[in-house]
Amino acid sequence: MESGECCSSSTSPEKRKQRQNQRDNKPYKGIRMRKWGKWVAEIREPNKRSRIWLGSYSSPVAAARAYDTAVFNLRGPSARLNFPEFITEEDDLRGGGSGADLSAASIRKKATEVGARIDALETAHHHAPAESNWGRASVKPDLNEYPGPESSDD
Repeated sequence: MESGECCSSSTSPEKRKQRQNQRDNKPYKGIRMRKWGKWVAEIREPNKRSRIWLGSYSSPVAAARAYDTAVFNLRGPSARLNFPEFITEEDDLRGGGSGADLSAASIRKKATEVGARIDALETAHHHAPAESNWGRASVKPDLNEYPGPESSDD
């Protein structure tokens, strides 16, 4: 009896730790990270075993936004979203109708458009400071250089 209690108590914390690690590696719903660092998004079609591929992205935010767009179009306003504050009327492909008449292709197209737009913004945001500093650095004179005859103040 004691050995059964010992084993059950030792496996429970291990399972909890595994679940915690999985949650730490998946910051948002509907996405996962590939071995090489890209983030991918996909969603299961309602009442089917098939999945809708939503794309591969550089940032987890872009993949999560693509997922949000797809799940919103499949399930409507009751969908559980990663970023509910960013869903707009233009993201709604249903046009007031039910989600059943939407094709997987139209959902994939809209979700990949949103994800690509966010991915481009995220990438530009990370590279913008380096580019702006580069432009300023080219204006600065080299203080170690001896002045030539064309730079005299005569």
